[in-house]
Amino acid sequence: QVQLVESGGGLVQAGGSLRLSCAASGRTLAIYAMGWFRQAPGKEREFVGRKRWNANSTYYADSVKGRFTISRDNAKNTVYLQMNNLKPDDTAVYYCAATFSPNWSTRWTYNYWGQGTQVTVSS
Repeated sequence: QVQLVESGGGLVQAGGSLRLSCAASGRTLAIYAMGWFRQAPGKEREFVGRKRWNANSTYYADSVKGRFTISRDNAKNTVYLQMNNLKPDDTAVYYCAATFSPNWSTRWTYNYWGQGTQVTVSS
């Protein structure tokens, strides 16, 4: 089992920045990759980005590419989502998730989820 706790959400004006954190505990040695997802009101949960736990490989959705960056602090077992140049369309609840599977590009393999953190971007 892995426990994930997100933090760092809030209200920001368009063009601003936020950094979300996702602290992992439990069987962290078994984690293959971490993903970030988001869900806006009335919409389905969508993929934002993902990162290999023990490698620098990352992948982002087109909608956030060039604006969002995922990184990891190895000592703290924490993954970050740095969000720059935020837009009102980025408003959503953001979730981090973990997978033990090498099929890290497949969403259904992410079976450990945090509680979510709200990000609101005002225009």
